[in-house]
Amino acid sequence: MTTTSSPADPHRWLEDVESDAALAWVRERSATSERTLQAHPLHDELHAGIQDALEASDRIPLVAQVGDHLYGFWTDAEHPRGVWRRTTWESYRTEHPRWEVLVDVDALAAQEDVPWVWQGARVLRPDADRALVHLSRGGSDAGTTRELDLTTGEFVPAPEGFAKPEAKGSLTWRDRDHVYLTTADDPTGATRSGYPRTARLWRRGTPMAQAEVVHTIPEEDLGLFVEHDQTRGTTVLHHALAFYRSHTLVLTEDGVRRLDLPESAETSVHGDHVAVRLRHPWDPSPEEHAGPSGAGDLAAGSLVVAPLAEVLDDVRSATWTTLVAPDDRSALVDLVWTANLLVTTTLVDVLHTVQSHRLGDHGWETRDLTTTLGIDLRTASVAAVDEHRSDDLWLVTTGFLQPMRLSLVRTGAGADVEVEVLKAAPERFDATGLTVTQAWATSADGTPVPYWQVGPADLPADGSTPTVLHGYGGFEHALTPAYDPIVGRAWLAHGHVHIVAGIRGGGEFGPRWHQAALQESRHRAYEDFVAVARDLVARGVTSVPHLGTTGRSNGGLLVGNMLTGYPEDFGAVVCQVPLLDMARYHELLAGASWMAEYGDPDDPEQWEWLRTFSPYQRFDPDRPTPPVYLATSTRDDRVHPGHARKMAALLEEHGRDVTYWENTEGGHGGASTADQWATWHALAWTFLHARLTA
Repeated sequence: MTTTSSPADPHRWLEDVESDAALAWVRERSATSERTLQAHPLHDELHAGIQDALEASDRIPLVAQVGDHLYGFWTDAEHPRGVWRRTTWESYRTEHPRWEVLVDVDALAAQEDVPWVWQGARVLRPDADRALVHLSRGGSDAGTTRELDLTTGEFVPAPEGFAKPEAKGSLTWRDRDHVYLTTADDPTGATRSGYPRTARLWRRGTPMAQAEVVHTIPEEDLGLFVEHDQTRGTTVLHHALAFYRSHTLVLTEDGVRRLDLPESAETSVHGDHVAVRLRHPWDPSPEEHAGPSGAGDLAAGSLVVAPLAEVLDDVRSATWTTLVAPDDRSALVDLVWTANLLVTTTLVDVLHTVQSHRLGDHGWETRDLTTTLGIDLRTASVAAVDEHRSDDLWLVTTGFLQPMRLSLVRTGAGADVEVEVLKAAPERFDATGLTVTQAWATSADGTPVPYWQVGPADLPADGSTPTVLHGYGGFEHALTPAYDPIVGRAWLAHGHVHIVAGIRGGGEFGPRWHQAALQESRHRAYEDFVAVARDLVARGVTSVPHLGTTGRSNGGLLVGNMLTGYPEDFGAVVCQVPLLDMARYHELLAGASWMAEYGDPDDPEQWEWLRTFSPYQRFDPDRPTPPVYLATSTRDDRVHPGHARKMAALLEEHGRDVTYWENTEGGHGGASTADQWATWHALAWTFLHARLTA
């Protein structure tokens, strides 16, 4: 068998994203799907409810501080593409802050006749009078960058202003007159994965073509990314060799210096220190030493820190301190630096905990903040208010039935921690009678797999309740409790059940949980997921005709494998922006960057395992499949829309129940505006109501 889809594949022409024939095929099916689903009695109610939640004026306006202002991006009914704006602390604390609009994306899109989508902005420090504004056409990953004068509200014209043409990459401030430039449109070309391979230093007033080369990586590697600390003057280059292998480079007076750290580790440089999160065990000590604090190898999942100067000098004689050492029940999921703290977020049995770490006279001191912050059964997201000037923290908490809450956390050198609730979002759906429970299913190899169940407290155990099982299971990404007004309004408010599964391949229990389902072990993720499905049926929560499943991106690959590998276990499948043709995924857009996760189809040995979880090749015409809804975006330049198109065509060819819809913009996210998002979600949830509630 060949290791790639052959030219004889009758549906390969659908990979030509914007060909007239392919777009005509898309328009015909999308129109049919819209007519059918929009005629369902629930559709209009779902669409209106979702759009209302997305555009609600009493949503929390999340912000970030630079200098004396708080900056944030906002969308609403009047500004569907959004505005970037700022306010003061005094005003932000009021019920109705006064905002200064800096960029009106809708007005800019209308003026330039381009469907601009906001990608973010970087404000120059410390003056805060200039910003680099990032925009993309239709929501694609490739974008443009322009320099904005914050005192006049005007873009600074070339050649005085910095402007990056459309391509994957970025501009990063070094100082007022210099930026670091990375672009896939560089004369050195892009990497095989389509990301920049060269970083340049570009001086104001000079042509971009004359920007000085700082560093270039080989074409076969994944990409090169730059970060610069404008306060401390530290420049760090992240040279990604593959998805889970990288080198960290520091720009010094002697040139670019590589830190001699494990390639599989995640590295964060902050001022005088470097923090390293280990994916595999590591002993940084010379053989004649016992290791940090007398310990042996540092365990996978640990977070260790050391002085940057010592690491640059000799990593094996550096003073390493372990700040987080997880066990089989826990996993480090995030770290945040402030002026004097390193704050970590850790999962314990898929529940968030937060710790702060401060370097004192006698070494690093750790304090658990979980109880003080009132996290309980909520997901906690922590960010520095101003990592250059204070130890204050933003704290966002949310749970399946608890709307988002934003707090300001003041930490000090003493024991006192002050928590000020700044904003609290109202409930978006009626949660009366609903409850949240955690259960465990047993996978095929005996591994316990956690999942969250959200639904009626008085659920009948007769298998009659429509239930949707959601999962991801990849890239060490953990699924944790979160308030989702879309799921709430579209599903939970109707008395149905929603399930979130923490299967292997994800990050619920750290690197070992992720690595247990990599490449040739990928089947473990799918065995975990179907084990949850079968547990739900065995417990009487639901039954196969009433059980649906949803997944996006890598989650689309997951549910694609339910469609072709376990079709008897599901009553309906929603598969969005998916990978499905694993024979050609590495040839399409950013696909080559994910071979560390899945494998290389061009290697015959690896293709033997890849073919076992490639839904497009795995489809068996003699085996029934449940109804499936496939959705993607024409502007998705990360996961190629050809995956969903070809799968729909294959299923159509064999007379299966397949509904296909494609948005014309939106990138990998699927949509660009609240109205588009409402359509994106309403069609999918209408499909699930139509197939599972009869």
